[in-house]
Amino acid sequence: MTNPYRGRPDHCFWRQGVAERVAEGVDPVTAMPFSIAPGDAVATAGSCFAQHLSRHLAAQGFHALVTERFTGAAGTRDEGYGTFPARFGNIYTALQLRQLLERAYGLFRPQARAWALPGGGFADPFRPRIQQGGFPGIEALEEDRRRHLGAVRRMFEGCEVFVFTLGLTEGWVAAADGAAVPLHPGVLGVETPPGEWRFVNAGFAETLGHMEAFLEGFRSVNPRARVMLTVSPVPLVATGEDRHVLVSTVASKSVLRAVADELCRRDPGIAYFPSYEVVTGPQAGGRLFGEDLREVTPEGVAQVMALFRRHCLAGAPAGAAPPPMPARGEPPPPAAVSEEERARYRALTRVICDEEAIVMPVGVRGSGI
Repeated sequence: MTNPYRGRPDHCFWRQGVAERVAEGVDPVTAMPFSIAPGDAVATAGSCFAQHLSRHLAAQGFHALVTERFTGAAGTRDEGYGTFPARFGNIYTALQLRQLLERAYGLFRPQARAWALPGGGFADPFRPRIQQGGFPGIEALEEDRRRHLGAVRRMFEGCEVFVFTLGLTEGWVAAADGAAVPLHPGVLGVETPPGEWRFVNAGFAETLGHMEAFLEGFRSVNPRARVMLTVSPVPLVATGEDRHVLVSTVASKSVLRAVADELCRRDPGIAYFPSYEVVTGPQAGGRLFGEDLREVTPEGVAQVMALFRRHCLAGAPAGAAPPPMPARGEPPPPAAVSEEERARYRALTRVICDEEAIVMPVGVRGSGI
């Protein structure tokens, strides 16, 4: 019998595709179903990678779509605008994404209106950290929400490429109607009756179902848009399960990666970009994480963005090649990223991360991808 693996390209084999390429840099992208042109309106959403991507697109002269800008409306501050196309903050779970679209089109009207913050002011339960100190009153909050959901509709209907980074499977939902929020109100010091908010950890079938429902709704309002998925490599800052956070992290990321793979297998027009594999794969040896083993280093961001530019952006400047990965056991070479690049990527990694509020005071922002 003929060996079915004979004649396969080098990237199909671990030794040739990974082990022998560590020093020069492993490029796990073999093909993308589409590329992004400079004129394409690109909307980004999800976990922290989407924030890096939006800034990178703008820096390369591409069209990072923004549909909500600061207007000076009563009760609002110039905070949280431009991070994503609309001021929705991080969207960690597939359920949050699905409900964002449903709320924007009036298909789901959550009972939760506002959270009264202990220091005064009111937070929007569905984007609690877009504005430090919250809104001065519920009326101002709800008026801003009305404008915001209009901007969300313009984003969904006007984008030509939608990039979503799957971040978590764990989350909190209202016991009354299943409304998903990015943070438990208690993280912000908001007192709520026992049992009002319920912890959920979506498995493969549930996460896939939420993504299928979102894609069906999204394509009903924008049938021509292309979709790109990524998975955040940033570990959970804490787990709501009664088990080790490392076990919860691997379980959560495995579900998200499997869902992304299933969606791409079903629809060859959906692209997957392997930022997760670049940062967490054994070829990286953990060297693209900071001392906390959670924050992605400037070198890690540079690796991901250089590959994204090479494979996903049509007509983009070639730019520098991804910094080479040092041999196992050797420290990263000091010249891998210039000081100018390091400063720029340090600024890029100052991303909004709602999760950080679980373990650090509100107002302190961490970083991720």
